[in-house]
Amino acid sequence: MRVTPWDVPANLAAMEPPVTPDRDEARRWAAEELSKPQYPDAQPSWLDQLWLDFLDWLASLEGDGIGPGPDVAVPLMVAVAVALIIVAVFVVRPRLNARRNATSVDIYGDDASVDSDGYRKRAEKAADDGDWPAAVVDQFRALVRSAEERDVIDARAGRTADEAATQLGQVFGAAQRRLDDAALVFDAVRYGEEGATKADYESFRQLDADVLAMKPDFTGQAHAGFAVPR
Repeated sequence: MRVTPWDVPANLAAMEPPVTPDRDEARRWAAEELSKPQYPDAQPSWLDQLWLDFLDWLASLEGDGIGPGPDVAVPLMVAVAVALIIVAVFVVRPRLNARRNATSVDIYGDDASVDSDGYRKRAEKAADDGDWPAAVVDQFRALVRSAEERDVIDARAGRTADEAATQLGQVFGAAQRRLDDAALVFDAVRYGEEGATKADYESFRQLDADVLAMKPDFTGQAHAGFAVPR
């Protein structure tokens, strides 16, 4: 009997088994996803290592005869790959947003007329109210404004937290690491919508006091950006 095309059931394709990638194919999919520019920009190297470690663990289970067989391991591997990618997107997105916004707006926002004491008072009031994000933001502003008032760095519009921390770290070498860390927290809180804690505020307040007590060292520094006596 001759079979014509219209004699074939319409749902035959749906009856075919789904295509499931093997271990190498799943590894390649994950590597291609994690190699996209947005992931290195946010420096999530732990994701790459976590994925590779997971693949090695699954391979060991398939080889020792006591773990899940290929029919279970491969779909599980694909499901975990998808889960890791979703987690990566949610982890990376706030960092990218913070970095993007931090490069377009200076640390003072719309009102740059407040002096360092004014920012400190605002930070203290926010802390009394338990508003730790606002306290952290204004305390960092107080630190930078104080450096401008002391003629350590030039007062200028458009300076970002990273730029301020880098400049201040060049003349306050003992506090460079803490300044860089503070700038990261500032950007994450103000632009990345992350939270802050009382410990963050206390750390910023102590850093402000320590920098205020330090004498800047302009040795070897170019004049650009610094209020260096000429």
